Amino acid sequence: MAQKQKLELTWIGKDEQPKLEPRILLEDLELSYHAKERVTENDIFDNRLIFGDNLLALKALEQEFAGRIKCIFIDPPYNTGNAFEHYDDGLEHSIWLNMMKSRLEILKNLLSDDGSIWIAIDDTELHYLKVMCDEIFGRSNFLANIIWQHSVQSKNDAKFFSLHHNSILVYRKSEKFVLNRLPRTEEHNTAYRNPDNDPKGPWRSGDVRSPNYRENLRYKVITPNGNVIEPPENGWRWNEETFWKKVDSGEIIFVENETRVLRKIYLSEQKGRVPETIWFGNEVGTTREATNEVARVVSNEEKFATPKPERLIQRIIELATNVGDWVLDSFAGSGTTGAVAHKMGRRWIMIELGEHCHTHIIPRMKKVIDGTDQGGISKAVNWQGGGGFRYYKLAPSLLKKDKFGNWIINPEYNAEMLAEAMCKHEGFTYNPDPEVFWKQGQSTENDFIYTTTQLVTQQMVEGIVEQMKENETLLICCKAFNVNIDDFPQVTIKKIPQAILNKCEFGRDDYSLKINELPMKEKEPEQLELF
Repeated sequence: MAQKQKLELTWIGKDEQPKLEPRILLEDLELSYHAKERVTENDIFDNRLIFGDNLLALKALEQEFAGRIKCIFIDPPYNTGNAFEHYDDGLEHSIWLNMMKSRLEILKNLLSDDGSIWIAIDDTELHYLKVMCDEIFGRSNFLANIIWQHSVQSKNDAKFFSLHHNSILVYRKSEKFVLNRLPRTEEHNTAYRNPDNDPKGPWRSGDVRSPNYRENLRYKVITPNGNVIEPPENGWRWNEETFWKKVDSGEIIFVENETRVLRKIYLSEQKGRVPETIWFGNEVGTTREATNEVARVVSNEEKFATPKPERLIQRIIELATNVGDWVLDSFAGSGTTGAVAHKMGRRWIMIELGEHCHTHIIPRMKKVIDGTDQGGISKAVNWQGGGGFRYYKLAPSLLKKDKFGNWIINPEYNAEMLAEAMCKHEGFTYNPDPEVFWKQGQSTENDFIYTTTQLVTQQMVEGIVEQMKENETLLICCKAFNVNIDDFPQVTIKKIPQAILNKCEFGRDDYSLKINELPMKEKEPEQLELF
């Protein structure tokens, strides 16, 4: 029997993924912001706005937030021919795929087991992205390709078709994900009636047929007056015992002289409505609406090409999260995701490298927190302000080359920064003990790390070992040591920078997509293939 071939997307440089440095994050208290008073008991203040390259920022978050993010929404660069001068040569396509792959792999690690990721994209890369996500998240975890009507006005200057939609690819992390229901309105209840004065209230008829063929569901139904009703082609929706229980409860009735079966679906039992895969602009907003929302809260002439309306993000957060959950957007743009998550009582993390982090996102979030932003979804959720966020920037690279070309510890690092950075590199959680100087971080209950720039001597280690409990172990990271390590089996000593030089790529601060700066490739690139 032939083995089933696996579909795999290949492209130039797919296997050349960067070895990312796990940077630490530095808070800038002057740019962090919070309300002057609590508005409710549920105000959230630990939201995070991170300024810096989003790939390095995601890596920086990985240790603390792996498995904790409930919902990720990203609106990455779409890689359209309009944006990139030499798009047709295929090189930019490979770079875009590499950019997405490295980020999606970390985003998957950040997702909780019951989490989901929602990716806005257009047709240019949609189908390539779908195959890539199948590979990263698992094809069985694909939930939907949502069509969002981002424009309602025809573009008569379009060369072929006037584009009116974008897509949103939706994947879950695992089967533990539960999709919430949307609220019902009177419009959604118009099909429910109560012509027979059923005590359970209004109802509508539902399908009695099995969606898939099953022989054990193909039984004849003999009605109370003796009529015989043949089964549907695939069989009934229930086994015979369950069928008659529903007859007894009144959920199933016989109509038209007992020649037909009718199933009742009661309005009182509907906890919400299942979302559809087409989202119209009048329901979730359009790009024009989003542009106006940003303009109302940010006095800046720069406009975004593809902003997302607050109602669109509201629907995603409503379906994918509950109050208090973490929401992440690593292509924050104008800050819509954070603004909506904040108003809806979710914790949020936004990452943005562009200067509009300061010109758009911070002013916008300040107005949200102050309660002066009454646009978007504010009135719908009765937003009154409150809460806050902490502003972080990426620390510089831990190592740099001196004038002789040798790797050294970056002089910008003080003792605390160095200790925290080494915790990340060695897989420890930075948590300095206020009373024990050598307990700067832990990997387990009894395994500790201590980082110092001093010369570590035999006498120093002897003093530490005297304080250690019998089952405790210690990793010491230092620039130099003079110790007989065989004397201390519970202590491991590593030299900086030698111990971490080959672990990752140091000295690189920017992994962003800068297609326009690329030179023209002289020879024809390899053709991309889908196996």
